[in-house]
Amino acid sequence: MATKWPEGVVSREAPKSFAHDRVSRQDVPTPSVAFGDISPSRGEIARSFVITAETAADVPAREALLDRAMGPKRRRKSSEKLRRGRRPSEGLALVARDASGAVTGTVRLWDVVLGEGGRSALLLGPLAVDPTIKNAGIGSALMRHAIAEAARLGHAAILLVGDAPYYQRFGFSAEKTGSLAMPGPYERHRLLALELVEGVLAGAQGTLKAAGRKLKAQRLLLAA
Repeated sequence: MATKWPEGVVSREAPKSFAHDRVSRQDVPTPSVAFGDISPSRGEIARSFVITAETAADVPAREALLDRAMGPKRRRKSSEKLRRGRRPSEGLALVARDASGAVTGTVRLWDVVLGEGGRSALLLGPLAVDPTIKNAGIGSALMRHAIAEAARLGHAAILLVGDAPYYQRFGFSAEKTGSLAMPGPYERHRLLALELVEGVLAGAQGTLKAAGRKLKAQRLLLAA
Protein backbone atom coordinates (compact mmCIF):
# COMPACT_ATOMS: atom_id res chain seq x y z
CA MET A 1 0.00 0.00 0.00
CA ALA A 2 1.39 3.39 -0.97
CA THR A 3 2.25 5.95 1.67
CA LYS A 4 -0.46 8.60 2.08
CA TRP A 5 1.29 11.90 1.52
CA PRO A 6 0.13 15.26 2.90
CA GLU A 7 -1.06 17.80 0.37
CA GLY A 8 1.75 19.48 -1.53
CA VAL A 9 4.40 16.80 -0.86
CA VAL A 10 5.71 14.61 -3.66
CA SER A 11 6.38 10.92 -3.01
CA ARG A 12 9.70 9.26 -3.69
CA GLU A 13 11.11 5.75 -3.79
CA ALA A 14 12.69 4.38 -0.64
CA PRO A 15 16.52 4.41 -0.66
CA LYS A 16 18.28 1.08 -0.33
CA SER A 17 19.82 2.20 2.96
CA PHE A 18 18.32 5.40 4.26
CA ALA A 19 21.07 5.75 6.85
CA HIS A 20 23.77 6.02 4.18
CA ASP A 21 22.20 6.76 0.79
CA ARG A 22 21.06 10.32 1.39
CA VAL A 23 21.34 12.68 -1.53
CA SER A 24 24.42 14.88 -1.36
CA ARG A 25 23.71 18.50 -0.45
CA GLN A 26 26.22 19.57 -3.10
CA ASP A 27 24.25 17.72 -5.77
CA VAL A 28 20.88 19.30 -5.02
CA PRO A 29 21.04 22.95 -3.92
CA THR A 30 18.05 24.09 -1.90
CA PRO A 31 15.67 26.16 -4.02
CA SER A 32 13.86 29.20 -2.75
CA VAL A 33 10.11 28.73 -2.88
CA ALA A 34 8.13 31.91 -3.44
CA PHE A 35 4.53 32.28 -2.42
CA GLY A 36 2.40 35.06 -3.85
CA ASP A 37 -0.41 36.78 -2.03
CA ILE A 38 -2.33 34.18 -0.03
CA SER A 39 -5.96 34.15 -1.12
CA PRO A 40 -8.24 35.69 1.52
CA SER A 41 -11.14 33.55 0.30
CA ARG A 42 -10.34 30.97 3.02
CA GLY A 43 -10.19 33.56 5.77
CA GLU A 44 -6.47 34.14 5.29
CA ILE A 45 -4.74 37.50 5.08
CA ALA A 46 -3.39 38.49 1.66
CA ARG A 47 0.35 38.67 2.33
CA SER A 48 3.42 37.93 0.23
CA PHE A 49 6.31 35.89 1.61
CA VAL A 50 9.12 33.65 0.45
CA ILE A 51 10.75 30.62 2.06
CA THR A 52 14.53 30.35 1.82
CA ALA A 53 17.43 28.64 3.54
CA GLU A 54 18.39 30.25 6.84
CA THR A 55 21.67 32.20 6.85
CA ALA A 56 23.99 33.17 9.70
CA ALA A 57 22.69 36.73 9.41
CA ASP A 58 19.18 35.46 10.24
CA VAL A 59 20.14 34.10 13.68
CA PRO A 60 19.41 37.23 15.78
CA ALA A 61 16.04 37.76 14.07
CA ARG A 62 15.16 34.09 14.43
CA GLU A 63 16.02 34.08 18.14
CA ALA A 64 13.97 37.22 18.75
CA LEU A 65 11.02 35.72 16.87
CA LEU A 66 11.21 32.50 18.93
CA ASP A 67 11.29 34.51 22.16
CA ARG A 68 8.18 36.45 21.10
CA ALA A 69 6.31 33.39 19.88
CA MET A 70 7.28 30.82 22.52
CA GLY A 71 8.63 32.68 25.54
CA PRO A 72 11.60 31.84 27.79
CA LYS A 73 10.33 28.34 28.64
CA ARG A 74 11.20 27.18 25.12
CA ARG A 75 14.74 26.38 26.24
CA ARG A 76 13.48 23.90 28.85
CA LYS A 77 11.58 21.66 26.44
CA SER A 78 12.66 18.03 26.09
CA SER A 79 13.34 18.63 22.39
CA GLU A 80 16.03 21.10 23.40
CA LYS A 81 18.11 18.22 24.78
CA LEU A 82 18.37 16.90 21.23
CA ARG A 83 19.19 20.29 19.71
CA ARG A 84 21.62 21.76 22.22
CA GLY A 85 25.14 22.00 20.83
CA ARG A 86 24.13 20.61 17.43
CA ARG A 87 23.68 22.01 13.96
CA PRO A 88 20.37 21.52 12.15
CA SER A 89 20.31 18.77 9.56
CA GLU A 90 22.08 19.95 6.44
CA GLY A 91 19.79 21.98 4.21
CA LEU A 92 16.89 21.89 6.66
CA ALA A 93 17.01 25.23 8.46
CA LEU A 94 14.38 27.39 6.77
CA VAL A 95 12.93 30.86 7.23
CA ALA A 96 9.99 32.76 5.79
CA ARG A 97 10.61 36.37 4.78
CA ASP A 98 8.18 39.16 4.02
CA ALA A 99 8.50 41.56 1.10
CA SER A 100 11.08 43.62 3.01
CA GLY A 101 13.25 40.57 3.72
CA ALA A 102 12.40 40.44 7.43
CA VAL A 103 12.17 36.98 9.03
CA THR A 104 8.51 36.18 9.76
CA GLY A 105 8.73 32.43 10.35
CA THR A 106 11.23 29.68 11.10
CA VAL A 107 11.50 25.91 11.14
CA ARG A 108 14.48 23.62 11.64
CA LEU A 109 14.93 19.86 11.47
CA TRP A 110 17.56 17.90 13.39
CA ASP A 111 19.27 14.54 12.92
CA VAL A 112 18.38 11.94 15.56
CA VAL A 113 18.55 8.19 15.98
CA LEU A 114 15.70 6.13 17.38
CA GLY A 115 17.14 4.30 20.36
CA GLU A 116 20.63 2.95 20.93
CA GLY A 117 22.07 2.10 17.52
CA GLY A 118 18.63 2.62 16.00
CA ARG A 119 17.34 4.04 12.77
CA SER A 120 18.06 7.56 11.56
CA ALA A 121 15.27 10.13 11.49
CA LEU A 122 14.63 13.85 11.77
CA LEU A 123 13.18 15.83 14.67
CA LEU A 124 11.22 18.90 13.54
CA GLY A 125 11.11 22.04 15.61
CA PRO A 126 10.74 24.64 16.65
CA LEU A 127 8.18 25.85 14.13
CA ALA A 128 7.22 29.45 14.83
CA VAL A 129 5.63 32.42 13.10
CA ASP A 130 5.75 36.06 14.16
CA PRO A 131 2.78 36.34 16.56
CA THR A 132 1.79 39.68 15.04
CA ILE A 133 1.00 37.87 11.77
CA LYS A 134 -2.02 35.58 11.90
CA ASN A 135 -3.84 33.42 9.36
CA ALA A 136 -1.36 34.15 6.58
CA GLY A 137 -0.51 30.49 5.89
CA ILE A 138 3.17 30.93 6.77
CA GLY A 139 3.31 28.05 9.26
CA SER A 140 1.62 25.64 6.85
CA ALA A 141 3.90 26.71 4.02
CA LEU A 142 7.00 26.19 6.18
CA MET A 143 5.78 22.72 7.16
CA ARG A 144 5.06 21.62 3.59
CA HIS A 145 8.35 22.97 2.31
CA ALA A 146 10.29 21.33 5.17
CA ILE A 147 8.65 17.95 4.52
CA ALA A 148 9.28 18.18 0.79
CA GLU A 149 12.93 19.14 1.33
CA ALA A 150 13.46 16.32 3.83
CA ALA A 151 12.09 13.83 1.31
CA ARG A 152 14.16 15.33 -1.51
CA LEU A 153 17.33 15.01 0.57
CA GLY A 154 16.71 11.32 1.21
CA HIS A 155 15.42 11.27 4.79
CA ALA A 156 12.96 8.55 5.73
CA ALA A 157 10.96 9.83 8.72
CA ILE A 158 10.20 13.01 10.66
CA LEU A 159 9.18 13.19 14.32
CA LEU A 160 7.98 16.13 16.40
CA VAL A 161 6.32 16.96 19.70
CA GLY A 162 3.15 18.92 19.04
CA ASP A 163 -0.62 19.07 18.86
CA ALA A 164 -2.08 16.32 16.69
CA PRO A 165 -5.12 18.37 15.54
CA TYR A 166 -2.72 20.81 13.84
CA TYR A 167 -0.04 18.46 12.53
CA GLN A 168 -2.30 15.69 11.27
CA ARG A 169 -3.08 17.82 8.21
CA PHE A 170 0.54 17.23 7.17
CA GLY A 171 0.32 13.47 7.73
CA PHE A 172 1.68 13.25 11.30
CA SER A 173 0.18 10.91 13.89
CA ALA A 174 1.09 9.03 17.08
CA GLU A 175 0.38 5.68 15.42
CA LYS A 176 4.06 4.70 15.06
CA THR A 177 5.53 6.34 18.18
CA GLY A 178 4.14 4.17 20.98
CA SER A 179 7.50 2.48 21.62
CA LEU A 180 9.55 5.66 21.22
CA ALA A 181 10.36 8.25 23.90
CA MET A 182 11.87 11.70 24.28
CA PRO A 183 14.91 12.18 26.58
CA GLY A 184 13.02 14.38 29.06
CA PRO A 185 9.50 15.16 30.31
CA TYR A 186 6.88 15.24 27.55
CA GLU A 187 3.29 14.24 26.89
CA ARG A 188 3.36 10.88 25.15
CA HIS A 189 0.31 11.55 22.97
CA ARG A 190 2.08 14.59 21.50
CA LEU A 191 5.03 12.61 20.09
CA LEU A 192 4.05 12.37 16.43
CA ALA A 193 5.69 10.96 13.32
CA LEU A 194 5.46 11.05 9.54
CA GLU A 195 6.97 8.28 7.42
CA LEU A 196 8.55 9.56 4.21
CA VAL A 197 9.32 5.95 3.34
CA GLU A 198 6.45 3.59 4.06
CA GLY A 199 7.07 1.15 6.91
CA VAL A 200 10.38 2.65 8.00
CA LEU A 201 9.16 3.14 11.58
CA ALA A 202 7.81 -0.40 11.96
CA GLY A 203 9.33 -1.83 15.12
CA ALA A 204 11.13 1.40 16.02
CA GLN A 205 11.71 1.68 19.76
CA GLY A 206 13.83 3.42 22.36
CA THR A 207 14.68 6.97 23.40
CA LEU A 208 15.56 9.50 20.72
CA LYS A 209 19.23 10.49 20.72
CA ALA A 210 20.98 13.44 19.10
CA ALA A 211 22.97 12.54 16.01
CA GLY A 212 23.60 15.84 14.26
CA ARG A 213 26.82 17.70 13.55
CA LYS A 214 28.21 19.38 16.66
CA LEU A 215 28.56 23.14 16.93
CA LYS A 216 31.88 24.72 17.67
CA ALA A 217 32.13 26.05 21.23
CA GLN A 218 31.96 29.72 20.23
CA ARG A 219 28.65 29.16 18.45
CA LEU A 220 26.80 27.36 21.24
CA LEU A 221 25.00 30.53 22.32
CA LEU A 222 23.40 30.73 18.88
CA ALA A 223 22.27 27.11 18.80
CA ALA A 224 18.75 27.42 20.20
